[in-house]
Amino acid sequence: MDFVCTQAGRPVTALTRRDVARALLAVPSGVALVALPDLRRAMMSAGNPLSRPFWESAKATLRSIESGVATVGDVQRWIESTGTEPILMTPSYFVWPEENERGPVAAEMFARLVAFLEERVVSGEIDPDVLAAGDPEARRAYEELQEHWLSTPLPDGRVPGLAVSDEQDEELFSAWDEEEAFALSELRRIIAGLPRQPDLPADELEAAAVRLRALLALPGYPANVLRACAGFEEQPMPDDDRDLWLTVAAGIVGPVSDLLENGDLLEEFVDLDGEIGMEDATLAHLHAIQCADWLAGVAALARLGPGVLASPERIARLIAESEDIDVDEQDGDDLGATEGLFAPVVSLWGYLGIVDEDDVLTPLGWWGLPKALERAWSPAE
Repeated sequence: MDFVCTQAGRPVTALTRRDVARALLAVPSGVALVALPDLRRAMMSAGNPLSRPFWESAKATLRSIESGVATVGDVQRWIESTGTEPILMTPSYFVWPEENERGPVAAEMFARLVAFLEERVVSGEIDPDVLAAGDPEARRAYEELQEHWLSTPLPDGRVPGLAVSDEQDEELFSAWDEEEAFALSELRRIIAGLPRQPDLPADELEAAAVRLRALLALPGYPANVLRACAGFEEQPMPDDDRDLWLTVAAGIVGPVSDLLENGDLLEEFVDLDGEIGMEDATLAHLHAIQCADWLAGVAALARLGPGVLASPERIARLIAESEDIDVDEQDGDDLGATEGLFAPVVSLWGYLGIVDEDDVLTPLGWWGLPKALERAWSPAE
């Protein structure tokens, strides 16, 4: 009893089903099963007996855990049936962060929802015993109640669900910024240590810029993807050839915007059975490449210099063998996945003159790839 009260931070008379369930799950299931009868008697003696359906569900769940047949979902569903445990993922796909990953806002909103649900149990609006019995209508009402709370503004104007999502987005963006800052510092260190710095191939850049301007004026792939990567759907193209070329090359590393073409209808994105178009698949691949992979691949190409093969398969191998990043031993599936991600990259590089028709790195690519990464990872001014 002392352990349960300490875990919950409440006296025995105020303990809820959720408090007891969480305490039982905090110890080995065998220990909890042995302690269950004494705990139940102690609760009854203290005037807070809870209910027979709860104790029976606790015994069944603990036995299932002890025998090794309970799934994580089974246990989560049981603790949610206590009537005051927020649903981990709501029908509208709002997902609470794991307890040890919640920021201050998520922790506050989670505690507020628990308190709200406790009030509903006291008022009789939520019947935990019916939830424990697996009644589908009670479960649906329980889910809808939480959905409504998450989307209803608090007295201070904050909408709980949006507040939690905004905090998670800020944490994610902060982590990305840190990753890019570290990758940028490593890139500069590697390039500074090259025995020979690449010179700007002015003639190649001018010719590539002419071809690029003509390409970007066309409809369809690859022009629409390159415009989206560079952000040219929302801003004009630079007049300077060097700036134009680097903006597009950097956009391949870090796409600025999504594809916004008149032909992209909402139905295409919500039709889960439909095939993904080449444009959307290409952008998805670009977004999926990690900074570490970009760093390892481009650093290797910078060291090897122009004339080296830069095919998707070769880049995947260079990344796997890189000493610039921590890479666990990779199998064929890992190499194949990396090769698949870089297949559209090398294809787009060909339009910029970074590689030739045989996927061989050009002097322009040797000069420009590190600068493209540097531009993509530098903070916006």
